[in-house]
Amino acid sequence: MSQTRPGPLLFGCDFSSAPTARKPIVVATGESMPDGVLALRDLQRFSTLEAWSRWLHATPAWVGGFDFPFSLPRELVEHLGWPLHFEPLIAHYAALTRAEIRETFAAFCAARPVGGKFAHRATDAPAGSSPSMKWVNPPVAFMLHAGVPPLLAADAHLPGLRAVQPADRVALEAYPGLLARELVGRRSYKSDELVKQTPERRDVRVELLAALEAGRTRLGLRLELSPGRRRELLDDPRGDDLDAVLCLVQAAWGLQRADSAGPGYGLPAGIDPLEGWIVSA
Repeated sequence: MSQTRPGPLLFGCDFSSAPTARKPIVVATGESMPDGVLALRDLQRFSTLEAWSRWLHATPAWVGGFDFPFSLPRELVEHLGWPLHFEPLIAHYAALTRAEIRETFAAFCAARPVGGKFAHRATDAPAGSSPSMKWVNPPVAFMLHAGVPPLLAADAHLPGLRAVQPADRVALEAYPGLLARELVGRRSYKSDELVKQTPERRDVRVELLAALEAGRTRLGLRLELSPGRRRELLDDPRGDDLDAVLCLVQAAWGLQRADSAGPGYGLPAGIDPLEGWIVSA
């Protein structure tokens, strides 16, 4: 009697480049059900990069949406004379210290005109995302520096950037702000600052979560969760749990399109193999 191989673990990851017990990396796991239902199964937390990396290694098959940039703008890389292929670029970048990254990027920006300080990837405009070279507010350059090497060490397949066969572990760049803006506009639903953790922001989380549960997104997925999980998401004023869930929804949308044309997972054909793309943008 043959055994059916279990499918990959599906998850979304809200990332921190310097996680702690108070602000851990959050992983929301889920399961795609019939009729476009996405069931939230669990919320896991990792207080160190090492623990998160070990979990990626120990989990044999997964499709994850990760809330950090996977690469840098081609314009920046060409200007700096860094490697023009993805894996050598990441190896070069990982060997730098954060201080060296900050100094290099600050010098690049200082030489450019006001209004055009940062270089952008092609995906930034449709996704509305911050440039991946930004080192403050948010420090996504450091998130890239901390997050991508563990994905490569886990032998992950990064569609459009790095091909691995068999693709047992698939990493998709996600961006929760893209989906959140579709549902609640630019109203803020979270803050790390205590003084800004207001009832008004909680009200926006209520509206955002209700829209996800009703399936009011262009991604065509309806979130299913228990009353306890709903309270947990609403009562997190930092929004890390909810961001992990938003990444989960994007990863589920990508998984539905794993066999689509081009790099697959719903990513456009012809994306820059150095820059990559944000899933569902």
